[in-house]
Amino acid sequence: MTGKTWAYEDFVEGASLDLGSKDVSAAEIIEFAGEFDPQPMHLDEEAGKASILGGLSASGWHTCAMFMRMLCDAFLLDSTSQGSPGIEHVKWKKPVLAGDRLTGTLTVLAKRQSKSRPQLGLVTMRSELVNQRGESVFELENTGMFLARDAEQGQS
Repeated sequence: MTGKTWAYEDFVEGASLDLGSKDVSAAEIIEFAGEFDPQPMHLDEEAGKASILGGLSASGWHTCAMFMRMLCDAFLLDSTSQGSPGIEHVKWKKPVLAGDRLTGTLTVLAKRQSKSRPQLGLVTMRSELVNQRGESVFELENTGMFLARDAEQGQS
């Protein structure tokens, strides 16, 4: 992990990070649903329109996967991330429809060093995805584990 840009010390409580944007296509919604969540509203435009979702919609799990890709591309792959002990909550607030453009932000809520592993820091974050109309479609709160910079530099 030598040379990673983001280490525990770089996260500042209250700071927000831009996670970029992602266009959601009908083809990817259908592909994901066919593999992992084959409910009709995720596989067929007409079934989606007939549902309360109003159109071909991404599975909530697909939305989570798209969020994870955005997080990785924004900074996680260039960090000292050691994973996460879990997710406090995830909310699918509105349907993500074919043709939507999702934009993400992450806000650092809190941080603390591990008592049992002082080289490891825990960062609590809240993330949100909004669509092109500015409507919040997804919210997630979790804690990430990141090595401290001096601990990371000691590894080769």
